[in-house]
Amino acid sequence: MADDLSLEEFPSSTAMTLGDDVGDKSATDLAPVFDVPVNISAVLGKAHMTVAQLLKLNRGSVLELDRKVGEAIDIFVNNRLVARGEVVVVEDRLGVTMTEIIKTEDQGG
Repeated sequence: MADDLSLEEFPSSTAMTLGDDVGDKSATDLAPVFDVPVNISAVLGKAHMTVAQLLKLNRGSVLELDRKVGEAIDIFVNNRLVARGEVVVVEDRLGVTMTEIIKTEDQGG
């Protein structure tokens, strides 16, 4: 779906910096890890049910999720929440627009 971009194609305003404790680092310094694969998941919502309820589901069953219409979805990278976003349609596929980046203490943010 997305084309591979070289480092030169990123605008300079998107250069990533790590904390001052490791010195000034840019996206160029991270080049060795650019090819490391990551697993990205966009979670629309969750539901909790018993095994008995699960076994009663069949084609056409409606599974009610814990989110409301228009509520942001969670975006996970390697099972870690990193952002929230909105579902969009790109040609004939679903996509996600990130609306909020989640920074946690252990991520240096």
